[in-house]
Amino acid sequence: MEMSRLLTAVRRGRVLTVTGRFREPRSLLVREIARRLASNFYDGVAVVDLDRASGVRDLTAALGCVPGMPFLPCGTANAASWLAERDMLLVLDGSELLTPAAVDWLRDLLRRAPGLRLLAAGRHPLAFEEERVHRL
Repeated sequence: MEMSRLLTAVRRGRVLTVTGRFREPRSLLVREIARRLASNFYDGVAVVDLDRASGVRDLTAALGCVPGMPFLPCGTANAASWLAERDMLLVLDGSELLTPAAVDWLRDLLRRAPGLRLLAAGRHPLAFEEERVHRL
């Protein structure tokens, strides 16, 4: 029952953050959600595993290294324009490591990208206006 609620939250909402004290359960849950929903997005799912403090440039560089991801244009402005045209699920595992500037960039990106959904796993919510939070 819980899984179906989470799948629906991602399909209907823009941002779902799974929070909890321990990284492994959060990671496993968001990756399972992404696996189950991959076929719902024309451009698929991009999973970014954050393992250190990540700014905007780090985030766009990590996106460019996601297996199966089409070529991502250089520069954060070009990456934002490219992502704004996608119908995809962006999964951020370790979202507590995002810098405030990266969080602001993502917030702006969501305003410009109607087909983009964000699924995050972190210790704390991202504090986005339209965010739904699931606590483990």
